[in-house]
Amino acid sequence: MFGVSQRASLTAFLLLSALPAIGQHQGHPLGFVHFPVSCNPEAQKTFERGVALLHSFWYEEAEKAFTETTRIDSRCAMGYWGIAMSFYHPLWGMPTPGDLKKGMAAVERARWAAANTQRERDYIAAIASFYTDSDRVSHRERALAWRNAMQKLSERYPEDQEAAIFFALALIGTAPAGDRTYSNQKQAAVILNRILQDQPNHPGIAHYMIHSYDSPQLAILALPAASSYARIAPAAPHALHMPSHIFTALGLWQDSIVSNLASVAAAKSYVAKTLPGVTPQDQLHAMDYLVYAYLQTCQDVEARHVVEEAAAVSRVDQNVFQAAYALSAIPARYALERRRWSAAASLEARPAGFPWAKFPYAEAITYFARALGAARSGNPAAARGELEKLDAIQHTLAQFQQEYDWSAQVEVQRLTALAWVAHAEGDDEGALRWMRSAADLEDKSDKHPVTPGPVLPARELLGELFLELNRPARAFSEFEAVLRTSPKRFNATYGAARSAELSGNRKKANERYSELLQLCSQADTQRLEAQNARSYLTKR
Repeated sequence: MFGVSQRASLTAFLLLSALPAIGQHQGHPLGFVHFPVSCNPEAQKTFERGVALLHSFWYEEAEKAFTETTRIDSRCAMGYWGIAMSFYHPLWGMPTPGDLKKGMAAVERARWAAANTQRERDYIAAIASFYTDSDRVSHRERALAWRNAMQKLSERYPEDQEAAIFFALALIGTAPAGDRTYSNQKQAAVILNRILQDQPNHPGIAHYMIHSYDSPQLAILALPAASSYARIAPAAPHALHMPSHIFTALGLWQDSIVSNLASVAAAKSYVAKTLPGVTPQDQLHAMDYLVYAYLQTCQDVEARHVVEEAAAVSRVDQNVFQAAYALSAIPARYALERRRWSAAASLEARPAGFPWAKFPYAEAITYFARALGAARSGNPAAARGELEKLDAIQHTLAQFQQEYDWSAQVEVQRLTALAWVAHAEGDDEGALRWMRSAADLEDKSDKHPVTPGPVLPARELLGELFLELNRPARAFSEFEAVLRTSPKRFNATYGAARSAELSGNRKKANERYSELLQLCSQADTQRLEAQNARSYLTKR
């Protein structure tokens, strides 16, 4: 019989081998998009390139392509529509006030250009519904207005597959937080699957299919898209990275490493030509996923190289939340995953000149790492100082409108740190109470696409607390719960093995220790946990 992880790997092999043709002969570095508009032939070609860039979230290049479209044909109203679309990122953070101003200006230019067809006027009206009254209407309401407009547009023009694809994106972008039925995502996947046969090399279809299934429960369904997207749009750094969302969810670490190495290389190549000396946010985002995968496979030397490269960053091409999150998470993961508590306690946010105040939820990662590191290295007083910072950030975030509930994520970190401070101070009942609350809250929260996973899963830390309290049977159930949603996590696998051993469950201990050694099959360092696994399996 196959275990869960073995079944996932076998299914991946069968699905990927069954799809050799998808994207293989596409012949275009951004994929194929067919989106006819009433512009001159040269502008039409550039316009479609801009749409392909939009579908791979290469927004700055998309804006350039659409601007070039309007230079070629100043009456091409849809070129201005494209510029407006470039400033709205449905699955990323909310636009800045400056972006909203630029987007609305592009809408006005599109209206001025007077589109020649009702279909084009409907596209322009749809994006206008997002930008109009942005000073009075909430982001959520305007995002829903765009979604509803795209639904009506796709129904009015059923032959227009681009309308259906953008409607699918809008569904994903407005999916209700905490909806574990994933109704919006599943509806989007139905739409995308319907069009896939006609456009197997369309970048948006593969991309949005991955986002539709970017959850532990559904990830296996996105393996075909994950295998094809990088081949469809090999020039786009984001297209090379996106498959790793699915690989990460399934614990396919080497696939994730290959995916993110390619993305990092593409991002570096691009920025070397456009902004030499600056680090692209696409690269940092891929590096966070990369260091996560290296750490799960005991490739600590490779992980350290990523950490060192991140520490050397002085300027970022875009000071956006993806960059902020990665810059905080990469060094925190490296210290915390390896249980280097003193190193975690001394982390500093880098680079110093980065506008951290704009991204308090990213800054909170550093405070969380310092608090947990201090508490677990015997300095609860220092940890309490970091707890105060987490508390202040959580209260601030709770007062502001957000697309994603970052305040809940910071609260998980605060509760976790509080638990380990309580444990360090001898209040074990309090520690368990806080740690259970953190784990339960994290279970109710959706993972944001920006991260491969929590810096440290709260339920995994609850398992470690039970181990420290000599309650291995309870610890085992917590570690196993982590592995059901995060297969092949190194520390959860070791925790399950160790707690099974201490509980006298030899069968499970053998199984999990064997899995641990498989995870370390390409290790570039000697971890104590792997040595313990070998020792146990040798003596059995």
